[in-house]
Amino acid sequence: MTVLRKMAATIVVCLKYISLVFFSFVAVLPIVSCVITAFKTKTEYEQTNVMTMPQSWLNFDNFVQAFGKANMGRAFLNSTIILVCVLVVSVLVGTQLAYILNRFKFPGNGIIRSLFLFATLLPGVAMQIAVYELMYKLHFINSLAGYIVMMCGTDVIAIYIYIQFFENISVSLDESAIIDGASYFKIYYKILLPLLRPAIVTACILKGVATYNEYYCANLYLQDKKRFPTVATSLYTFVGPLGSQYNLICAGVIISLLPALIIFILFQKQIYSGMTAGSVKG
Repeated sequence: MTVLRKMAATIVVCLKYISLVFFSFVAVLPIVSCVITAFKTKTEYEQTNVMTMPQSWLNFDNFVQAFGKANMGRAFLNSTIILVCVLVVSVLVGTQLAYILNRFKFPGNGIIRSLFLFATLLPGVAMQIAVYELMYKLHFINSLAGYIVMMCGTDVIAIYIYIQFFENISVSLDESAIIDGASYFKIYYKILLPLLRPAIVTACILKGVATYNEYYCANLYLQDKKRFPTVATSLYTFVGPLGSQYNLICAGVIISLLPALIIFILFQKQIYSGMTAGSVKG
């Protein structure tokens, strides 16, 4: 029986490693294919297999064309402005809402939390008719400022992250500050906000990735692609009814990944610690 148990345990371990290798391969394969395609000429892409290596790894023409034709310089500028504004406003609004809902008990507190939870169940696409009509009447179509205002909408997931983190911060800090004469805003800004840094990192990662990769709303509300391209919409420059230039698309995808990769490498310690400490705790 002991031998059979050892054999069974060995088989289970082998299956675990095989599954890990398989799913890692499945996850990495599209990235490898994208990198290979980005260095191929149009003729190479049409005449060779997707995984066939390019003739030259020093061919950067696709990257130059993708950056120029897709107006990616302007797209990066617009995406950066949108991302910074959205993250700043989302953090300020989200942390203050969580501070009020957690620290102050008033009639309707539970109803507000339930409405936030109900809002997460509504599909965003189903709400677009009402949102589009509102954006149109406010003259926010083809307006970078209007698009930023819309994207700064309440992030319910982030609010719940902040609320859960507030519950792990002792109320005695607030009471001590009140005794010392501090106002509620000073307590929030000077004491509680710095303690929320791990939760803020987590929320910024979730909101930042969603905002940077957002295509549907950017394509719908920023209709002038020459003035208001974003990183997500600029890649569709090479998609048309007569065919798609996948070698240029892959080059553009790699260019769009570089800023996120650089940020991750520079701040990976803070990102890992934020994801661990700022996660929702039961």
